[in-house]
Amino acid sequence: MLTVLGFAMIATFLVLIMMKKMSPIAALVLIPALFCVVVGQGAQLGEYVIEGVGTLAPTAAMLMFAIVYFGVMIDVGLFDPIVRGILRFCKADPVRIVVGTAVLAAIVSLDGDGSTTFMITVSAMYPLYKRLGMSLVVMTGVAATANGVMNTLPWGGPTARAATALKLDASDVFVSMIPALGAGLLFVFVLAYVLGRRERKRIGYLTLDEVLVPEADPVLVTVGGGGGGGTGVTGGTGGTVDLTKKSAGGSGDAPGAGPEGARGPGEASGGAPGGNEGFQGLDPNRPTLRPRLYWFNAGLTVALLAAMILELMPIPVLFLLGAALALTVNYPKPAEQKARIAAHADNVLNVSGMVFAAAVFTGVLTGTGMVKHMADWLVGAIPEGMGPHMGLVTGVLSIPLTYFMSNDGFYFGVVPVLAEAGAAHGVSPVEIARASLVGQALHMSSPLVPAVYVLVGMAKVEFGDHTRFTVKWAALTSLVVLGAGVLFGII
Repeated sequence: MLTVLGFAMIATFLVLIMMKKMSPIAALVLIPALFCVVVGQGAQLGEYVIEGVGTLAPTAAMLMFAIVYFGVMIDVGLFDPIVRGILRFCKADPVRIVVGTAVLAAIVSLDGDGSTTFMITVSAMYPLYKRLGMSLVVMTGVAATANGVMNTLPWGGPTARAATALKLDASDVFVSMIPALGAGLLFVFVLAYVLGRRERKRIGYLTLDEVLVPEADPVLVTVGGGGGGGTGVTGGTGGTVDLTKKSAGGSGDAPGAGPEGARGPGEASGGAPGGNEGFQGLDPNRPTLRPRLYWFNAGLTVALLAAMILELMPIPVLFLLGAALALTVNYPKPAEQKARIAAHADNVLNVSGMVFAAAVFTGVLTGTGMVKHMADWLVGAIPEGMGPHMGLVTGVLSIPLTYFMSNDGFYFGVVPVLAEAGAAHGVSPVEIARASLVGQALHMSSPLVPAVYVLVGMAKVEFGDHTRFTVKWAALTSLVVLGAGVLFGII
């Protein structure tokens, strides 16, 4: 009974948010509360929620201060050179922009923290997507999938959990998986190329006549036609468009209309509102810039990321100290500090609120025993004849299970059971551990992963839109990793 209700609760949540019948925060709170009553454990709801909140509180604190820290770094101009560098590579070609998104997300993922990756990637790429009217769910989908593959780094979390759960060395688990994970990352780049081609076909082929730099005059874009329909900044007639003008967010009915009459980029992407707020990240004259402190801010950021990787302190403490130091040095006046905190308050409230709402969901799933019953049912459903192929079975199961469960629940609750079943048929624990990493590409878009709310929040994309677009591509990426693992004899 708990198994059925557990799957029903998850399905209800996903259907309602993808159909936009409820907001994610409301769905994360009300649906598990309802199901907790249905299973007859309504009296324990408060206990389950407090336990879930206690578990996720450090994550919420980390996200709050990380958003403030990276928000300040964006304000002072730390990432402006990255944006200009990406512009020089991407120009205004949608293919290059989407591939650049995947490459940037993969590189920044080396720090092992998804929230940091998404903050840097979105802050760099969002203005470009907005200017060209590109789909923002393409950006979030590609970034999440690339980060999911890179999340398997030993300091990223899943590999360490798998090794700990099965009493193995993390290097034994990860090093052998590098070829399969490399194939998965290569597939993400190919996927980015394909999605970029689709975007190019939709909005037209664009080339920059001038690279956007702070001293540049208004940037002119030569439109090669094709793909027009009035969506975004281009139409099908060709011509030249001044990208520095504000997007009016009009109806976009007139083919060939420029930015003044085009549909707002947010409408084209199905998530963000139209308007010019996304362009502020490239404003060379914004009063928050601190060019004289550039190397201080760069050094502080590098030191912060290095301290995270070396685990010198808990991550929430590092970001708390980093945010306080960044605010104090860049904006010595209390009024300026208050203004900077207020500027990022919306993101802080949305993301931290989502994390605490997710605590209700995970608390009920765990407290009522739904997760355990779901895992036991899935393991018990494995045919006896599949015993010698438990590595393959583990890889397949990791795709849905890491989406519907937290990494802790999967690696410490399910993987040991799968390893025991495999050991009875001669399958080594290290093979089970490697196979358990397969589902991470999809896991990073799970509603139970706090970092994904940073991604969709900063990109101004509806979580349901992101889920509907990303799940199929992320699941396919996981299958590519699994297939490569089998092909190379790793799994």
